[in-house]
Amino acid sequence: MTDVKTRQRPAALHLTPSAEARIADLMSRAPADALGVKLSTPRRGCSGLAYSVDYVTEAKPFDERIETAGGTLFVDGGSILYLIGSTMDWVEDDFTAGFVFQNPNAKGACGCGESFTV
Repeated sequence: MTDVKTRQRPAALHLTPSAEARIADLMSRAPADALGVKLSTPRRGCSGLAYSVDYVTEAKPFDERIETAGGTLFVDGGSILYLIGSTMDWVEDDFTAGFVFQNPNAKGACGCGESFTV
């Protein structure tokens, strides 16, 4: 019998330390029934898909699960193909604050930056 070595599958999405800290902050103020936060790409906006981050109270079987020091990030199973290889960051400046995505799968984005197309 041969010894089969398995390697850990890399995360589908890379989170910066700033994004992980924001997830920890969100989870510190989360509703009692929240298991984590969930990233999805609902259809909306000028280009077709948008990024959405919400609290999640139920783990779905096909969701990707990324454990961070501050809490769990779930990635919607129907959205994962649009997000593989992306980097999720949290950026704050004098005027705005929000998650910012570097997505190698995006072929275009609307002028306002709210939505993208693959």
